[in-house]
Amino acid sequence: MKAIKMFLLVASMTVLASCGTKTQTETQNESEATAQQADEHGFLVKIGDEAPDFTAKTITGETVKLSDFRGKVVMLQFTASWCRVCREEMPHIEKEIWQQHKDNPNFVLLAVDRDEPIEKATHMVETIGITYPVVLDPNAEIFTKYALAEAGVTRNVLIDEKGKVIYLTRLFDPAEFQNFVKFIDEHVN
Repeated sequence: MKAIKMFLLVASMTVLASCGTKTQTETQNESEATAQQADEHGFLVKIGDEAPDFTAKTITGETVKLSDFRGKVVMLQFTASWCRVCREEMPHIEKEIWQQHKDNPNFVLLAVDRDEPIEKATHMVETIGITYPVVLDPNAEIFTKYALAEAGVTRNVLIDEKGKVIYLTRLFDPAEFQNFVKFIDEHVN
């Protein structure tokens, strides 16, 4: 009788301990399903999709919410201080996009700094000399709404006035970047 009681106690504890937790197989299946949704560049969002909403703090302490920018064209630049390509692209974004449209009330540009402390993001901004707003993305929570966790930065997402994704770029190719700039110019003006 004692053995049966002990067995039932252990079985009950095992069942309770596993409630709400995922098995390794379940987690792997979810990861595979997410990977199947991604495009060849690791984007989870596609042209025409509603841009996933988020709330974040800028490095200056302001709270921003993506959906608050409805009615405006929004560019998200996913970046990180350790990303060489990001550091190469950022001065171009500053000069060819931000400086051209920063006073336009119908345009918003946000750099989304992936999973870094404020000190690193601030140092990157100061070192590169960008003046556009930078939001912090602890644990890459914003990034993983838009791309696979293992996908890299730099990547840009352009969102229209209705909150729909209208352009995606990955890495920095000067010719592609010029097409991106032209596309922004056409949609903002």
